[in-house]
Amino acid sequence: MVAFAQQAPKIWRIGFLGDGLRDQRRPISVEPFHDGLRELGYSVGGNVLVEERWTESDNNRLAPLAAGLIALKVDVIVTHGIPAVTATRAATQIIPIVVAAAPDLVATGLVVSLARPGGNITGLTDQTNDFAEKEIQVLRDALPRLRRVSILWNKANPGASLNFQAMRRAAEKAGLEISAVTIASAAEIESAIAQAAHDRPDGLVVIHDTLTVSYRRQVAAAALKHSLPSICASSPFVEAGGLIAYAPNLPGLFKRAATFVDRILRGAKPADIPIEQPTRFELRINLNTAKALGITIPPTLLAWADEVIE
Repeated sequence: MVAFAQQAPKIWRIGFLGDGLRDQRRPISVEPFHDGLRELGYSVGGNVLVEERWTESDNNRLAPLAAGLIALKVDVIVTHGIPAVTATRAATQIIPIVVAAAPDLVATGLVVSLARPGGNITGLTDQTNDFAEKEIQVLRDALPRLRRVSILWNKANPGASLNFQAMRRAAEKAGLEISAVTIASAAEIESAIAQAAHDRPDGLVVIHDTLTVSYRRQVAAAALKHSLPSICASSPFVEAGGLIAYAPNLPGLFKRAATFVDRILRGAKPADIPIEQPTRFELRINLNTAKALGITIPPTLLAWADEVIE
């Protein structure tokens, strides 16, 4: 009698290239991504192994970390942010790349279009064309006397540069006076915000990117120290002490990225999977910070908020 061995079940290997501080970003990225996989019927640690690699906010590590994941022969790589997507795309044009969150992938030349990305990249963008205008409007609603804003952005990130340009146009359209300060590392946060305060703006717009999200507590603390009402397109910013966050649900985007991975593992080509834009934005307000700044948030804005921290 011939015994036939049962075929071993397929074990998928997913690479996760995380840009930023692991301890700060993992709860809002990898953990919801795992949740998304489980809801789709995968067993994380069972039939799906997720290989995590983190830069710890050192962009010089992006290329070697991406190369390391490719050497593991992963089936898909999930990542976020323009620098990490760029580094991963430079390392492989074969292994599918799922973007969990990044700004304008078309303008940066990473995909041909949102409808038909082409190449090996698909996923989600965390920006829409009129998002900057909406963010400025929220800040004006919170601060009726807003006349001048300072914009803080990471000059080392091409994606942050695109967002800064959009925010500057939105502020100009709203008739606001604008100043800008840049950072390229966490060590520059305090001095940059002190410089912004020197220009005596009525509010501070923090451009959302890997650096400002990873070091959101430092950004929020420095803004409060210098009496600057702050807004950022990152919900965790408010939990860290920032005044306002108006943003797509970032953990929700990472959870949604699991559906893209699922489609690819089932045979779909990333070139043919349209890139999704966020359809819902959430408003969060920290009333403790408002009180510390001596600001009264209008009741209409509080009624609109998805979450108010008291």
